[in-house]
Amino acid sequence: MPKRTEALDPPRSANGGSDLKTDTCSGTTPPKVSAMKPRRSGEETWSSGAHRTTPRGAGTSPSRQAIGASLAACAGIETCEAAEGLDAITRPDVELVIWRRSLPSRLQTWLERLDATLLPDMRLLVRPEDLVRALEPLLNDRGLPQGEMRALLVCDVDSLVSAFARIARTDLVDVRLQSVGGDACWKFHRDCVEARLLTTYRGPATEWVRPRHAEAALRAQKRFKGPIEHLRAHDVAIFKGSCAGPGSGIVHRSPAIAGTGRTRLLLCLNKPSAVSPEPWPKGSQRDPPLP
Repeated sequence: MPKRTEALDPPRSANGGSDLKTDTCSGTTPPKVSAMKPRRSGEETWSSGAHRTTPRGAGTSPSRQAIGASLAACAGIETCEAAEGLDAITRPDVELVIWRRSLPSRLQTWLERLDATLLPDMRLLVRPEDLVRALEPLLNDRGLPQGEMRALLVCDVDSLVSAFARIARTDLVDVRLQSVGGDACWKFHRDCVEARLLTTYRGPATEWVRPRHAEAALRAQKRFKGPIEHLRAHDVAIFKGSCAGPGSGIVHRSPAIAGTGRTRLLLCLNKPSAVSPEPWPKGSQRDPPLP
C-alpha cells in the first residue's frame, strides 16, 4: 500500500511551456481501483490485470526499498507495489503515484528485438470493454507478430485502460500506444489535464522533477542540471496536471534519444478531450508522440 506523504508545496504556475496539444479539463472525483486477489509466492500472475513476476521467497529488494523511501520523503509523491495503490492519486495531497512493477523478462526481450517499424503507433478513444476488439486490427495493420508476447502486451494495455477508467471515473479513455524515435516533448512542462497515466514498454522512460525543483526546471530547460528523477521501464505512473487545481501538476519531459537509434514504446492514457479522435469504431488515428 502507498506510503503517506507530506503536504504539497505552495501553489505554483501552471504554465510549463509544453509542446503537447492542450486537453480539456473536467472536475470529477475518481473512485478506487478494485483490490487484487491474493496469489501464491512464485507465480506469474495478472494483478489487477497487470503482469508481474514474484520469485518464490523474494520480498522487496533493498534497492527498491531505498528508492521508495527516497520518493516517500518527497511532498506529494507516493509509490506502491500493487495496482490498487494507484487510487492514491485521488487524494488532494498527492501529485504523482508510481507503481513499481516488473513485467515478464521475455516480454521485454521480445519488444526490444522487434523491428521499430512493427511497433504500435496509434490512438483510440474507446470504452474499456471494447479496447481489445479495437486494438487488435490496428496491431495487425502494423504487422505486429501474433503469439504469446503480443497477447501479454494487449492484456496489459487492456488492464491499465480499465484501471484508469475506474480511477478517472470516465466511460471513454483516450488511448495512445505510440512508438517514439526522436526527442518528442523534450521541454520540461506540466500537462494541461487533470491526470494522465504513463508507462514505457520499450526504451528509456519519462523524466520528472520533484515539486521543489519544478520552477527551476521550467526556467532552465536544457540547462537544468538536476536533480532529475527517472521512471523505469514498466513503471506505471499517474501524474496530476495543471487542471487538477491550483498548484497542481508534476513537471516532466521525454528522455533525449535523438541520434541514438533507439525507439521507445509508450502508453499514454487520458480522459476524453477536444483533441481526442471520435469514439471507436468511427475514430482511430496515428498521432504525434507524448512524453
